[in-house]
Amino acid sequence: MKKQVLTGIKPTGRVHLGNYIGAIKPALELAREESYQPAYFVADYHGLTKIHNKEEMNELSRGIAATWLALGLDPAKAIFYRQSDVPEIFELSWILACFSPKGLMNRAHAYKALAEGNAQAGKEADTGVNMGLFTYPILMASDILLFQTEVVPVGKDQIQHVEIARDIAESFNHTYGETFTLPHYIVEKETAVLPGLDGRKMSKSYNNTIPLFEEPKKLQKLVNKIKTDSSPPAAPKNPDDSIIFSLYKEFASEAKADEMKNRFQSGIGWGEAKKELFEVMNEFLEEPREKYRELMDSPEKLNEILMDGAEKARKKTRPFLQEVKRKIGILHS
Repeated sequence: MKKQVLTGIKPTGRVHLGNYIGAIKPALELAREESYQPAYFVADYHGLTKIHNKEEMNELSRGIAATWLALGLDPAKAIFYRQSDVPEIFELSWILACFSPKGLMNRAHAYKALAEGNAQAGKEADTGVNMGLFTYPILMASDILLFQTEVVPVGKDQIQHVEIARDIAESFNHTYGETFTLPHYIVEKETAVLPGLDGRKMSKSYNNTIPLFEEPKKLQKLVNKIKTDSSPPAAPKNPDDSIIFSLYKEFASEAKADEMKNRFQSGIGWGEAKKELFEVMNEFLEEPREKYRELMDSPEKLNEILMDGAEKARKKTRPFLQEVKRKIGILHS
């Protein structure tokens, strides 16, 4: 039996290199293993905690879907859907909410960070907190548990969400018997924290990201902005401490990455290193960039792919939700 693996990404902005390297690339690679049955989704309802503009939500959701497909997701070999097209997720979310202690939600990282920030600013702890943000981990647990997911690829900051899903599943199973599969997470260790242009963690909030499908000229300008030290060109450089090499090895072949590593260790100028990085990135992204544009210009085609995926998803989710409802005494047939 193949293990169910699940990955979702929120439509919260333009996809950047950190999203690709930290989440999309490892999820696609994991799905190529014969032992896994992959499912991917656009987490549009998760995005609703922050996005309250119709056009923005629509545009960003389409952008996430087009990104996955442009980077090689094959909807014929995986289940690919929009979260909002699978109503069973939201019905299960309420059921799971009734097995979720408020204290567990209080400890969720996103809420806790916001509440602590408010306290430091002298504001009420819950200023700016909507209930969607507060109960976000429950909806994520529903995403995971409804598919009887066994493996969830995550960044380090998402580990807690998988642990919360396990806690909720164990609570339900303790009451009604073995029902939910307990999920496990996989962290892509080497790319768990990808540095941005300024050396800090790559994040939209720091404005230090590189959009994935940026035009070549703009891409080159952004690569040239990457922070480096003042060491002279001939000085040996540690590839393991370099943002440039960290990015280079994600887009180059293994042989090219080894060659670049040697050049770093024997001495290479930062200008030359940035030129090499741009070239390898641009070559890799040329075809996906074009496919992304085509998909964004064909919303009907994109929607058809997602609706087909939702129907495949619901073939799994409908019968399982019926089983859950029978166990809790809601469904009597």
